[in-house]
Amino acid sequence: MLGAALAAVLAVSLSACGSDPVAQQYLDGDGKGYISADGAVEEIPVEERGEPVIFSGMTEHGEEFDSADIAGDVTVVNFWYAGCAPCRVEAGDLEKVWQEYNDDDVSFVGINIYDQPDTALSFAKSYGVTYPSIIDVDSGAAKLAFANATPIQATPTTLVLDKQGRVAARIIGQLDGPSILSTLVKDALAESA
Repeated sequence: MLGAALAAVLAVSLSACGSDPVAQQYLDGDGKGYISADGAVEEIPVEERGEPVIFSGMTEHGEEFDSADIAGDVTVVNFWYAGCAPCRVEAGDLEKVWQEYNDDDVSFVGINIYDQPDTALSFAKSYGVTYPSIIDVDSGAAKLAFANATPIQATPTTLVLDKQGRVAARIIGQLDGPSILSTLVKDALAESA
């Protein structure tokens, strides 16, 4: 009886969070274990971009990563983790765009929000990912650094930072092929510094 009452209170509480995608997935009972937003793409006009995002952390290779080291580059930042099905699906598309632009003042970095280095390294090997990822599970500092610029509510989320380090575009959910991301990177490269 107490269990049924608790379940009813939980269901009512979660239904009050109608705009919360995690709560809705729970209510739908789909058991995905990730939040999908079906690849919603948003470009942010230059005049509406906030401050540059300054972030850092330790990569899966045990190396320090600091956004200051890639200052002046257009940067693609992908929030992911190994158990996320859409993250696995889009890994090849991210790598394809990375290979397309890696000689053009473009940097790529993943921010792994759940895994330890060994899991991230195994993922990179399995899916052919060659750019580094910050392991952010213990501190959440890299994800938090983006909180003022854009909410990271879905995994995966891919951001394109302009040459000043400001969020210029975001793709919430799985990439729908490499062409949209490639175009967003090309557009950011074409902007004057």
